[in-house]
Amino acid sequence: MAYDYEYFKKAVFDLTKIDLNAYKEKQMKRRIDTLIAKHRIVGYDKYIELIKNDKERFEEFVNYLTINVSEFYRNPDQWEVMDKQIIPELIQKFGKNLKIWSAACSTGDEPYSLVMALSRHIPLNQIKIYATDLDKQVIAKAKVGLYAEKSVASVPADLKQKYFTKVGPSYQISNEIKARVEFKEHNLLKDTYPTNYNMIVCRNVLIYFTEEAKDAVFRKFYQSLAPGGVLFIGSTEQIINHREMGYARKNSFYYEKPQ
Repeated sequence: MAYDYEYFKKAVFDLTKIDLNAYKEKQMKRRIDTLIAKHRIVGYDKYIELIKNDKERFEEFVNYLTINVSEFYRNPDQWEVMDKQIIPELIQKFGKNLKIWSAACSTGDEPYSLVMALSRHIPLNQIKIYATDLDKQVIAKAKVGLYAEKSVASVPADLKQKYFTKVGPSYQISNEIKARVEFKEHNLLKDTYPTNYNMIVCRNVLIYFTEEAKDAVFRKFYQSLAPGGVLFIGSTEQIINHREMGYARKNSFYYEKPQ
């Protein structure tokens, strides 16, 4: 039997429930082939055997699949729009107990940025962010809350001073910010979506998905939003057919579900 990439995708799905068909094939296959070569393994079947029997290699593989490039306040100008316009509008519409979901939250930089941004408008004890990712390793990192200097470079100076402690070359985020985020495992491609959210943030993740998978996710986000709710996406993304889905475009990165 030829153990080709088709076999590999099916074996990975059986093991992890991660559907590699939803990722751009050339890009993903190249990443996986590099990882397999690193372990000096020949053949997809041998690699599947390895990750089936070696917990550490399995975790490494899942971590490798879920592309974790994250930083606080990524694209600061868009967070400026959030601070000056989006949050005040949401409070006006929904009050201060906002329901916010950070989807594909990676190592926590984004949900923690959200807590800090909201803290300028809402008392901390009223803030609750629901944050999800399919990789339990990055969720574990997020819960630790220790970040490299580069990750926190764009955090506004007053917030950095207030909510971070320098630990050697790294920065530890405060427990009072951590306490405002609830982390859960969730797979955007197969799990049920939560509903009635005032804001959903999902940035720079869907660029790795096929057009069909992307389209399906944006439609599901629309269903997840409460009327008047807002979706915040990444600077490399656009919802081409947003009108057809029902979204109104507020600006390049914010889309609203009309009331």
